[in-house]
Amino acid sequence: MSRWWRTVLAVLVASAVAVPVAGAARPRTPAPAPAVLAPPTAATLDAVYAAHRANAGEAARTAAAHGDRRRAAADRALADPSRHLLAFDGRGPGRVTEVLGDLARADRVAVLVPGSDTGLDTYGRFRAAALALHERLGTRAAVVAWLGYETPGTVSTAVATTDRAEEAAPGLRDAVRDVRAVAGEGVYVSLLCHSYGSVVCARAAGGLDVDDIVLLGSPGTGAGTAAALRTRARIWAARGADDWVEHVPHLSAGILGTTVGFGTDPVSPAFGARVFAAGDGGHSDYFAPGSASLANLTRIVLGETRAVTS
Repeated sequence: MSRWWRTVLAVLVASAVAVPVAGAARPRTPAPAPAVLAPPTAATLDAVYAAHRANAGEAARTAAAHGDRRRAAADRALADPSRHLLAFDGRGPGRVTEVLGDLARADRVAVLVPGSDTGLDTYGRFRAAALALHERLGTRAAVVAWLGYETPGTVSTAVATTDRAEEAAPGLRDAVRDVRAVAGEGVYVSLLCHSYGSVVCARAAGGLDVDDIVLLGSPGTGAGTAAALRTRARIWAARGADDWVEHVPHLSAGILGTTVGFGTDPVSPAFGARVFAAGDGGHSDYFAPGSASLANLTRIVLGETRAVTS
């Protein structure tokens, strides 16, 4: 790697350390601790949903009492009786795992992992992607929207390192185990990972019982090849023609105890993923209704792999 790039990466890491420390002093709206429950099963699923909705309702009242109208509205929506929450934590940026469909009876499950700038305040756009996929899949499938980690900001130095992904990986493994516990071991599970979420999926891959891992608009995974992910799952990758992530340098270096950059481009032949068509969309368009990417994602989740277009 050139001396110039080493200098740039060192600056990024230094900022990545300084920015979160400075930001930690900013006050955040308080929220109750998440409900502590036993791992869900098909028999306890309704009770789990109800407990997390109740916690979301309490979080909404707390946010309202502190004048945080935006967070109160987001929490209140999640507390609606129609919502199926497999997990909820209203503290800080917030975390939530929501199920669309009948998880206990589904024979196909898609777990969506978001990228940067996703929290409870912006959860609606992530949920919209999950809804668009669920509408295409039909009643035989369930979609799990997993916002189970504190995502980095798009305009931040944290988004250039693997630190958040390392922290998030154990939680993603736990979430997939919970899905398996409810849906059953024979159910076909696909993991759909967008942007920085693909780094999270890569870090968790070796401990995940999933059938497919799909990398969408990925800046890289931190692994040099698909084989290096050490998973039995099929590895897929796609990038829209108008996705700015194409211009992210595919470099990786260990500096000051962290890894900056994510290495090999997942849609390159060198990585070795199954590359499929994503159409002309941009970075936020992979689940757009009517798009080539959504059509191919639907085929992957349903196991119709021969119909996936490249």
